[in-house]
Amino acid sequence: MATQKLYAGAKLRDIRTRLNLTQKDFAAKLGISLPYLNQMENNNRPVSTTVVLALAQEFGFDVTELGQGDAERLVTDMREALADPIFGEHSPQLADLRLTASNAPVLARAFLALHRAYRQTHERLASLDEALGREGAQLQPSPWEEVRDFFHYCDNYIDAVDRAAEHFAKLHGSETDMRAAAIERLESRGITVRQSQGAPMRAFDEDRQELVLSSLLPVETQTFQLLVQVALLRQNQLLEATLDLARFQSDEARAIAKLGLANYFAGAAMMPYKAFLSAAQETRHDLELLAARFGASIEQVAHRLSTLQRPGAKGVPFFFVRVDQAGTITKRHSATRLQFARFGGACPLWNVHRAFETPGRFLRQLAETPDGVRYISLAVDVSKTGGHFGAPVRRYAISIGCEVRHAAALVYADDMDFTRPSAFEPIGISCRICERTHCHQRSVPPLEKRLTTTPNHRDVLPYRLD
Repeated sequence: MATQKLYAGAKLRDIRTRLNLTQKDFAAKLGISLPYLNQMENNNRPVSTTVVLALAQEFGFDVTELGQGDAERLVTDMREALADPIFGEHSPQLADLRLTASNAPVLARAFLALHRAYRQTHERLASLDEALGREGAQLQPSPWEEVRDFFHYCDNYIDAVDRAAEHFAKLHGSETDMRAAAIERLESRGITVRQSQGAPMRAFDEDRQELVLSSLLPVETQTFQLLVQVALLRQNQLLEATLDLARFQSDEARAIAKLGLANYFAGAAMMPYKAFLSAAQETRHDLELLAARFGASIEQVAHRLSTLQRPGAKGVPFFFVRVDQAGTITKRHSATRLQFARFGGACPLWNVHRAFETPGRFLRQLAETPDGVRYISLAVDVSKTGGHFGAPVRRYAISIGCEVRHAAALVYADDMDFTRPSAFEPIGISCRICERTHCHQRSVPPLEKRLTTTPNHRDVLPYRLD
């Protein structure tokens, strides 16, 4: 089988820019000519083995990063955006999208930002007159989506925050007593910590220096919320510096991102990177064993597994998603080639939707996406009660999975048959960009297929795709 050539011009330019080197100096350190470097940076030539070795030896660069990055995410996001009916028949070919994502990622992100702004404007048409009637009113990008994209393109791994949380855990706790360590840390600052049945999940009174937690919360949730407060109080400088680098467009987005970073710190402190990665490998990613060892919930463990992307010490690349009963994605991240729909719900053929039918059970699924990549997926219901009779129940299901080439590292893959092609269920990302023509669950026609209707003939779908 021929070796696939590696084109990583944008990544090379990014490395050179971060090192603050000119093309001439960078070429000299890599031991190549200036024209050759220029050709590689513009994707006119693939990255040579000589350059790969030089990057590792000269700069200590994790060369696995060259074959990864934002390109796949950008391609998926652009395909979904271009599925919008506004583009009609003017959608570029997949090869053109891949070329744009590789050679002009800034342009790709600008296009996505423009389409996002269009969608938000379209969705607000009902209140547009009122908005324009107010002095100084203007339409802004959704802060929530802006923050979501920040974590999405950071690979859901924030190195400085992750290492700070790991340092905190090493100094103040162990795998099972982070709740006590967090309380001790807060009380050492003169903050009283108490519980109350009538309290919200977490409420900090700055004037009284009092933190109140709901006594109805599970222990692992209490630990998480305590660590969130520790992050907001003790790691504020680090959080603010990270936010400065992100350059959010609004105060609302910055505030949402700060809470997101505090949540990230809490999860990373409960499950410190090196210890958690080692335990995950030892238990073959058994979610229940990991939850018991680190005093965390199944959802917290699954989410943490999807963040193990530290350069030089990466874990299995997982996708992680949480959906509600309507199929709406409420959390999503993928370190795999599988990228979730940015808008709307997930593919109905995916096992995550069936998890609501079997609460408490782990559902396994072998699946194949239209690009031919095969995955093993694990889904489970994680609905959350309100703690007392009559309280509303928040119903969610989560799914975590990886490509089948990593199946040996998962206990859940034992006794599954990977040899039969029929064992893999066909799943997609979004109906508008899914190329399968015979899907019985299709909701809308795919953008890139011609639609034909025959009044005297009806099959599962009321049209035929050519």
